[in-house]
Amino acid sequence: MPRERVLITVKTYPTLSRKYGETVCTAGVREDGSWMRIYPVPFRRLEDEEQYRKFDWIEADFAKAHADPRPETHHPMDFAQLIPVGHVGTDDNWRQRRKLLLNTATVYDKLDPLIEAAKQNKHSLAVFKPARIRGFIWEDDEREWDADRVAAMRERTSQMEIFAEDVWRQAFKLIPKLPFSFSYQFEDSAGRKSTMQVLDWECGQLYWNCFNRWNDEQAALDRVKSKYLHEFGQRDLYFFLGTTQQFHSVAPNPWVIVGVFAPPYEHQLDLGIGA
Repeated sequence: MPRERVLITVKTYPTLSRKYGETVCTAGVREDGSWMRIYPVPFRRLEDEEQYRKFDWIEADFAKAHADPRPETHHPMDFAQLIPVGHVGTDDNWRQRRKLLLNTATVYDKLDPLIEAAKQNKHSLAVFKPARIRGFIWEDDEREWDADRVAAMRERTSQMEIFAEDVWRQAFKLIPKLPFSFSYQFEDSAGRKSTMQVLDWECGQLYWNCFNRWNDEQAALDRVKSKYLHEFGQRDLYFFLGTTQQFHSVAPNPWVIVGVFAPPYEHQLDLGIGA
């Protein structure tokens, strides 16, 4: 397969994989608006200067993931290629980002077609426009990583050069387990009400940044809610939706929010607000 160019728009909070270690699900769109999921990515193993940001272009060789039936999932052939080769900023009223994600890529406003597409294994990533945001909530989650999973990772990574034990241990200490799960409550354009979990890297990182600053869980939770509900609620809000491999074609609704896209409305930009 020839080298492909992908604009990264999704980075989820790291999870633990028995097979791959501490991984991040990243995804983005090609220049024609089609989606690609890049998995696995041992994100914390990458050197600081190699870590790509959202809205960075990367160019790499990919292979279709045979173990993952979702049509957009590809494996990087060489992790060293996963470095930024360009960046799309917010210049000119977010023009480039809007053009690719809201005009070139398909934008959905109803969940039923997406649920059916997942059942038929046609799509596992999409841009979605909620018609109404009803709330932003959190629930208690496990506070520590599963001990059996950690043990399995250590056993496997000790035998794999790419996830060598010492490197994995150093990387793992950087990512604490999120003690809460966050979700949006919303309606689509058909009036269907949903509660959908948010797996966005930035959501989890915002929580930890605030908690580390104030040493106050409630204050950190309130700040996350303020940003995702109130600040983003004043913008032109879209979700990047993805399905999980486990529930892709079997769950009543397999979709989760893997990223948030919240450009300012045009009138806000004309007033110099939110750029």
